[in-house]
Amino acid sequence: MILVTTPTGQIGGQVLAALLDAGDAAGPVRVVVRDPARLSARVRDRVEAVTGSHADPDVMAKACAGADRVFWLVPPSLTADSVTGHFRAFTRPLVDAIATQGVERVVAVSTLGRGVAEHAGQISASLAADDEIRATGVHHRALCPPYLMENLLAQAAALRAGGELAMAVPGDRVLRTCATRDIAATAARLLLDGTWTGQADVPLVGPDDLTPEGMARVVSEVLDRPVRFRRIDAEEQKAALLGYGATEDAAQGLADMMRALEDQDFYGAGVPATPGTAPTGLRRWCEEVLKPAVLG
Repeated sequence: MILVTTPTGQIGGQVLAALLDAGDAAGPVRVVVRDPARLSARVRDRVEAVTGSHADPDVMAKACAGADRVFWLVPPSLTADSVTGHFRAFTRPLVDAIATQGVERVVAVSTLGRGVAEHAGQISASLAADDEIRATGVHHRALCPPYLMENLLAQAAALRAGGELAMAVPGDRVLRTCATRDIAATAARLLLDGTWTGQADVPLVGPDDLTPEGMARVVSEVLDRPVRFRRIDAEEQKAALLGYGATEDAAQGLADMMRALEDQDFYGAGVPATPGTAPTGLRRWCEEVLKPAVLG
């Protein structure tokens, strides 16, 4: 049995859809979900749902009973009092369930930066969570993308109103990207294969070697309107997040993450593309996802 966490989320929802599309090859599929009503009727009829949060040890014990493969994602949070505490709160119930319920394989969404990233906020917390899971000895694959293209969707209103793409990174240095569809496809492939063993990272790096300024040019061409890049500093980003209701630690973590991206360059030009796991280019993604979000 395959267990899917975050089945209504941006990545988890695509993973679940791919598994259901695989039909009998997937076998039985179970999801852990806070609100089963958010599942579509098509999904509800084809999966077993365990209601609750996967940060709840009792929920995870129930969800993992009889499951040999788990898709794992710690949901992002701007309201957690502690970034590290947030990741630990979700990871520890999984670690306990691995020990007590016989989970054999975990496919987890992680990030590039292992062995490089230091004091990198949410990135450091995510990598530490991988280490905690791997310490159980479970077969483990960490899906490691760089900057997610879907992050640009948060700027749809700004692109619509003023043609501005703002990021807290240098505009003239390569920033590698990945589309969530490629993360989901790779996750589904691994979940459908019950033969792999060991623990390893799976890089997911798209084909583009664009700088943020180059990304703005691609967005401009796809939208057929002027788009300019504006660099903001980490403190400006932090202030904006606090204004949106983020906690101090969550906002500081993201500021630390952006500083680490600039200083340590683990999403940069030195990272090779991985066409086998991340074939989607930014232009295609903009045509299919960003353009409808901005222009309707």
